[in-house]
Amino acid sequence: MADTYVYKVRDKAGKLLEGALEADSTTLVANKLRQMGYVPIAIDKKGASATGKELHFRKPKAKLKDIAVFSRQFATMINSGLSLLRSLYILAEQTENKVLAKVIDEVRADVEKGASLSQAMARHPRAFNRLYVAMVRAGETGGVLDTVLLQLASTIEKQVELRHKIKSAMTYPVAVFGLVVMIVAAMLLFVVPMFKSLYADLGGTLPLPTRILMLMSTIITKFLPVVIVIAVLCVVALKKWIKTEKGRATWDTMKLKLPVFGKLTRKTALTRFARTFAVLLRSGVPILEALEITSETVGNVVVQRGVKAVQDGVKQGESIARPLADHPVFPPMVVQMMAVGEETGALDEMLDKVGEFYEQEVEALVNSLTSLLEPALIVVLGSTVGGMIVSLYMPMFNIIKLIK
Repeated sequence: MADTYVYKVRDKAGKLLEGALEADSTTLVANKLRQMGYVPIAIDKKGASATGKELHFRKPKAKLKDIAVFSRQFATMINSGLSLLRSLYILAEQTENKVLAKVIDEVRADVEKGASLSQAMARHPRAFNRLYVAMVRAGETGGVLDTVLLQLASTIEKQVELRHKIKSAMTYPVAVFGLVVMIVAAMLLFVVPMFKSLYADLGGTLPLPTRILMLMSTIITKFLPVVIVIAVLCVVALKKWIKTEKGRATWDTMKLKLPVFGKLTRKTALTRFARTFAVLLRSGVPILEALEITSETVGNVVVQRGVKAVQDGVKQGESIARPLADHPVFPPMVVQMMAVGEETGALDEMLDKVGEFYEQEVEALVNSLTSLLEPALIVVLGSTVGGMIVSLYMPMFNIIKLIK
């Protein structure tokens, strides 16, 4: 008896569709869907346990750097004349990352059963995102899979490099902030109580800064577990709020308005937008699907809204650049360069130039941010610790009056 399979596909316009078919295997379902003019994304047997899906999403995520290496090696093997299955078998054996090696082996098994490479990869979203799957599918259709894989490798390597630069810039501030928290906690827990008992014997009224410091110390020493629980609950609540649609929109808007860091967030999102959109267009992905994938990869809801507006405009026959002008997050330079790219038929090249420009802007901003943060954080550290010490010793300046 045939089983029922639920599927997700995209039509020729790039629209996502869902449905169900009865067949003896996933291969037959995939072939039927292709005959209907659809591009299969996911095919699963109906009635699969929720536990299995839950475990699937809890699997460790493959590192971008390892995926970039896999893409380059895969492209080289295909270009050398090795078959798809042989290449996947070799890559599964030689990949050092065990998580990625297992995924590659599962992809090989699915391809061996008759699934296309893009369809097999789509079943592993924690390793191959929608951008990757869409480009592989375009490479399969156009017969240029090796070229597309090289483009993917370059794109991923640039993403890794950009993340590394931003993380490097944030390492020092995070370390100093952690040091400040540790010093303040140690003083409130151990140093301030010693002075509190001393000043209690002297009597008199303590200066306001000292009283505030004593109150903070009392709260921390007596209610430390409660303070920790409240702090953890606040962090969890904040994360849950950010995951909501309204919370994410508010959070991303706030990030764009932050001093200095707002510019970094904006330019990073514009870099992702330009690079992703360019590589999808160059790979032959339909423009509506390319815009949808790009909107999911920019990493900021405000920028995502602009891309969605472009997608809606294209559906109505408008140009790509015009809707962007209504969203201030896209600078006039980006809008004008995209308009010129549309007119000349070289939109992907213009987007590459935009991406390159903002990559350089991000690098310059990260370098300047590092040089500015170091002295600023030293001042914060000195002011915090120094302020606490001054507050503790202020009564000493009036010690004679306190004794009387």
